[in-house]
Amino acid sequence: MSDKWPVGAEVDEAAIAGGRMLYDTSRASNFGAEWFEPAFWERRSAIEGRARGRGNTLFVRQGQYAYALRHYRRGGLIAKLSGDRYWWRGEDLTRPFAEWFLTYHLYRAGLPVPAPVAARYVKRGRTYTGDLITARIENAESLAGVLTREPLGFSAWIAVGRCIRQFHESGIYHADLNAHNLLLLGHDTVYMLDFDRGELRKPGWWRDANLVRLRRSLEKVTIGLPPERFTEDDWHSLLAGYREPAQPAALLSGATG
Repeated sequence: MSDKWPVGAEVDEAAIAGGRMLYDTSRASNFGAEWFEPAFWERRSAIEGRARGRGNTLFVRQGQYAYALRHYRRGGLIAKLSGDRYWWRGEDLTRPFAEWFLTYHLYRAGLPVPAPVAARYVKRGRTYTGDLITARIENAESLAGVLTREPLGFSAWIAVGRCIRQFHESGIYHADLNAHNLLLLGHDTVYMLDFDRGELRKPGWWRDANLVRLRRSLEKVTIGLPPERFTEDDWHSLLAGYREPAQPAALLSGATG
């Protein structure tokens, strides 16, 4: 287990062929390494959908429980060279384990994130591949998905801003804050997804950079759509929600700078 991120007794880990996995026993009964394999779910006709993004994400179901299974893949030009392989720098620094532990503590602190279920890495030589399973927030839709269909109301933009401020006040740096990584459930409930390369930080310029990145994403996903899908007034509504005071979450690990 990670020395940086203490966990409860419900979290277990095990050796698997070529690597290790960890999982929350309270969220997945009879869990096995085969859960990380798309073929396992295909054989059971349990794949309910797929999500866009850098990684390959499957929406799967096991009985009454719905999960999102994501295989880590690189983005940008480097993807052509190494695809889904990452340099080995130690177990705690693997992308899936680092994201799982961070998300676990965000969830335990009451922040609006999907519950982490399991993570694994498989090492080969000096590189590894990785996978992550989280609980799926059913009936929720990404901000990008909503905007491709209809405009967002004033209260929803306020809620998006409040959500981002809550994470920032808690010192949570999101490495890729965009319209696909914010989920809307109803009109005023917002979740944040995908904490790959996320970390705890002290207040700084990164907060403004997060907002700039999100604005670029909103402009990109609404290119070619009716102009009312994302307006300057919408952005100011988001900022109004962001400026509201927020109580920081009580996290167990200190900011890294």
